[in-house]
Amino acid sequence: MSALRAPPLLLRALVHLIVYFGAATMLVPLAWMVLTALKSESEAALAPTWSTLLPSSPRWGNFLEAVRAADLDRFYLNSTIAAVVTTVLAVSHNALAGYAFAKLRFAGKRVLFGLTLATMMVPIQVYFIITYIVCARLGFSDNIQALVVPFLASGFGVFYMRQAMEAVPDSLIEAARIDGMREFDTFWYVARPIVWPALVSLGVFTFVFSWNNFFWPLIVVDSERSKTLPLAIADLSAGQYVDSWPVQMAAGTILIVPLIVVFLFVQRAFVRGVAGSGLKE
Repeated sequence: MSALRAPPLLLRALVHLIVYFGAATMLVPLAWMVLTALKSESEAALAPTWSTLLPSSPRWGNFLEAVRAADLDRFYLNSTIAAVVTTVLAVSHNALAGYAFAKLRFAGKRVLFGLTLATMMVPIQVYFIITYIVCARLGFSDNIQALVVPFLASGFGVFYMRQAMEAVPDSLIEAARIDGMREFDTFWYVARPIVWPALVSLGVFTFVFSWNNFFWPLIVVDSERSKTLPLAIADLSAGQYVDSWPVQMAAGTILIVPLIVVFLFVQRAFVRGVAGSGLKE
């Protein structure tokens, strides 16, 4: 077999140019938000030009004003609890279900997996009416449980972990069973260490979804004590707490900081999990 030839320099340069342009379309709005958060009210009202791009004197007090005006620290705590608990439980449930679909034999496995995939074809908003009715009857309304319980498992999570578990060699699973390991021990000590990048990737997906979730909390949360950060910032942007463009941008910056921090800590495992979840033995 002949050695693979590297693509031409022009093609590589074109690919890099496209990638950098795509990255810029995402980074420019983020940079504009952060820079606006550091400006004064008069500077933020000026037309955007190169001379008015940077703040003359960074106003870090805008971030404190955003926290104080909208009581963001309390909403931050609500969002953190909901996102962390949802991530831990959802990843656990999805991983166990994915292991079962990939490595266990039981009646109706294909039918159940097909139904699981079918849930991915329907917009999640379609389920919200029946989900709200069930949560209300269980007492999961206007509290943290209402933000966590409906997302303890998902069709995407089960499918994603099932694909990752397919990469675990069957020989290792069979060897563990021959040695007398229980099925859960086989999952925990044999399969889990192999698919941990996929677990991290799914954890990042779940955390970001829960942290940014706006529509479901808008339906199920009625009081200030259970409100999450996206709801509070939506009220802030509508002028409910303060009518200041830099303060609103500061609140938006506060919202995305945890997502950036989480990704920076787990970016290597995240990339490995996304790249390897579709591989098989």
